[in-house]
Amino acid sequence: MRVSVDGAEVYVGQGSGHGTGTAILLLHGAGMDHTVWTLPARHFARHGFQVIAPDLPGHGRSAGAALDSVPALAAWGWRLLDQLGIRNAIVFGHSMGSLIASAMAASAPERMRALGLLGTSEPMRVSDPLLNAAADNHPAAFDMANTWSHSARGRLGGNPQPGMWILAAGRRLLDRNRPGVYAADLNACNRFDPATLTPPLSCPVLVIAGEADQMTPIKAGLAVAGRHTQCNVVRLSGCGHSMLGEKPNEVLEAMRGLVGRVGSPG
Repeated sequence: MRVSVDGAEVYVGQGSGHGTGTAILLLHGAGMDHTVWTLPARHFARHGFQVIAPDLPGHGRSAGAALDSVPALAAWGWRLLDQLGIRNAIVFGHSMGSLIASAMAASAPERMRALGLLGTSEPMRVSDPLLNAAADNHPAAFDMANTWSHSARGRLGGNPQPGMWILAAGRRLLDRNRPGVYAADLNACNRFDPATLTPPLSCPVLVIAGEADQMTPIKAGLAVAGRHTQCNVVRLSGCGHSMLGEKPNEVLEAMRGLVGRVGSPG
């Protein structure tokens, strides 16, 4: 599906379905696109939920310039839902997407049915070598990020999804970035001030953390979880930051648990 937000065309994945139940917004991370959510998007769409998995501005099939601040991306997320006529939603975000999801909750908590944070950290600092390489559009930025995003086991090959080589898939996604997009994403993460976030939310919150995550270490995810009163934590043994690729079934099961608490299929 393609819609217009702020005068720019936005591609929205729907999981190959057109459900009419509770809306589920899926926000991808830095340098990624909607395809990282393929398994959960298809699962929830086929169970009657209204899946919204956008390519963020300047990413994937979406037009426009990449936005370089989390608050701007959060405001854009609500404008996207407004354009689709959606009042409230269950919102999941991975990595940078988790910051966007948290900022959306801070700006409009009454519209948040539940919040799911995958591979999260507040703040989300980015190393200088990675920032500098991305600023120069140097391939080393993609090499560093792709290596650090996967656990040692994940880098060896083999995957629960037949035919999937997650290390190569991650690199291929990063290679598709237009010049300047990855740098904008990393700067958005690095500059984000968690002091702007809301006090504990009244809606259910889920944190999914990889125990071998080098990008957003598990202790950071647990600290985020401790900020919320209604928060469940799922720890993924031996899993790196790219949990949607390394542990797809476990991630989906955790997401199903949250959706089952507050969502209704169409």
